Amino acid sequence: MIPKKNFSACTSMIVGKDASIDGSIMIARNEDSKASWPKNYVMHGHQDFSTSQIFKSPDNDFQLPLPQTKAKYSATPEWTDKFGLFEENGFNEYGVAMSATESTYTNDLVLGADPLIKNGIGEEAMITVVLPYVKTAREAISRLGAIIERYGTSESNGILFADQNEAWYMETAGGHQWVAQRIPDDGYAVIANQMAIQTIDFDDPDQFMWANGIREFVQTNHLNPDKSGSTFNFRRIFGTADLSDTYYNTPRVWYGLKLFSPEQSFSPTSQEMPFINRANRKLSVLDVQDFLSSHYQGTPYDPIGEGSEADKHHFRPISLAKTQEAHILQIRPSMPVDLAGIQWLAMGVAAQSSFVPFFAGATDTPAAYQNAHGTYTPGEAYWTYKLAGVLVDPHYIELGAKLKAVQTDLRTTFQQAVSHADQVGRQLNGPELANYLTMVNFNNAKTGLDAYQKLISELVTASTDFSPLNFKQDVNL
Repeated sequence: MIPKKNFSACTSMIVGKDASIDGSIMIARNEDSKASWPKNYVMHGHQDFSTSQIFKSPDNDFQLPLPQTKAKYSATPEWTDKFGLFEENGFNEYGVAMSATESTYTNDLVLGADPLIKNGIGEEAMITVVLPYVKTAREAISRLGAIIERYGTSESNGILFADQNEAWYMETAGGHQWVAQRIPDDGYAVIANQMAIQTIDFDDPDQFMWANGIREFVQTNHLNPDKSGSTFNFRRIFGTADLSDTYYNTPRVWYGLKLFSPEQSFSPTSQEMPFINRANRKLSVLDVQDFLSSHYQGTPYDPIGEGSEADKHHFRPISLAKTQEAHILQIRPSMPVDLAGIQWLAMGVAAQSSFVPFFAGATDTPAAYQNAHGTYTPGEAYWTYKLAGVLVDPHYIELGAKLKAVQTDLRTTFQQAVSHADQVGRQLNGPELANYLTMVNFNNAKTGLDAYQKLISELVTASTDFSPLNFKQDVNL
C-alpha cells in the first residue's frame, strides 16, 4: 500500500514568452481539492483607505497589516469563507498575474530544523495579501518572501507569478525558507505537488531570488546531501522523493514532457526529470489547455482508455474529478495592460469543461460566476459545467463524443471572440475600453453556459436509453 498524504493537490505549467507561439507569457494551474466544491470568479475594485487595514485569516488566525492602497484585482474564491478565502488566481490593475498555490511537501530533516508555523501564512491568504499590493512579479515574490520570513508559513507551497516581461516560480519550505527561479524566456516548466526547483545560483540574482540566510540555515543544520557540498539543489535539500511521489506526482510531470519534449526519455516514476525544459515546438494557449485537461491519453494509464484495469488506475491523472477550476493567466506582448491579460477559466473538471476567456481589464464578472452555493444550483457557472461532466461520466464511451464536439466548437468560437475584441479594443482606452471588455467577458460567459445548457439537455435525453428499467419489446409480440 502506498502511504497517502493529506493532499490539496494541483498541477501547474509555466511558459516563457519565447517558448510560446505568439510571444505570450502563461502561468497555469488546475486547482484540485474536493469533487464538489464550487468556486466563484470576482473582481475587486481599487480602494484607498485612510488608515492601515488588517487581514485576519478565518482559517488559522494569521494576521497581517496591509497598505492603505489596494489595487483592483480579479480572483476565484471559494463559495464559502468558512475555511479561508482561497482566492487562488488573478490579475491586478498593473498587469501582474499570480496563481497560488501548488501544494508541495518539505522533508522531515528540514522540518526538524524549521517546523511549519501553525498560524503562519497559508495558501488561502496568499493572493489576498500579495496581489493587490504589487506592481511587478519580482515585487510580488519579495513581498511574499518577506511575509514568510517574518511570520512563517503553515504549509509548503509553490507559487506562480508573471508580468509582461517575465514569469517566475517560487517555492516555500519549512516554516521560513523560500527560493524563486525565473523561467527562461525560451523555456517551460510543469510541476506536480513536489519541490521542483533544482540548483540555485546565488551569483545570479537576475534569475534567482531566495530567503535571507538560507545558505547559512542549510549549512548550520547539515541539510545538504550533496557529497561535495559545492551545489545547492533546493529540490534535494528541502523536498521529498518517496513512494507516494512516484505514483502521485512524477507521472504528471512525465506526461507533460511526453507532450512537449518527447525526445526526453524518462520513466513515469523518475525523480530526475528537469524543472526547466525546452519544447519541440512553439506552444499555444491551446497546448496549455490540453495539458491541464489531460489524463494520460495515448498511454495505458488513461483511466478512460484501453489499458488494463491495473494500468488505468496506476497513476493520478492531471485532470480529475476533484478539480474545482482550471486557469491559464495569459499575458500577450505589445498591448496595453487591460487588453494584454486574459484569465482563461474552466469551472469544474478541465477535461469536461471549457476554458472561457475573460479580459483582465473588465470591471465586473457575470452573475452566474458569483455567489455560488455549496450544493447543486441550476444556472450557476460551476454547477453547469460540473453537471455536464457528471452526466457523461457513467457512459463516457457513448456520450463523450457529444461533450468533445461542444468543447471543440467553443475553442474555435472563443479564439474568434478574442481576436475580434483585440481589434476593437486597440481603438479604445480608459473607461470606454473597460466597459467594452466587461461586455465581451459577459458575452463569452453566456456563450459557454448556453452551449453547455444545450449539451446537458441532449445528455439527459440520451441517458434515458441507458436506464436499467428499459425494456426492448420483441417485434413479433
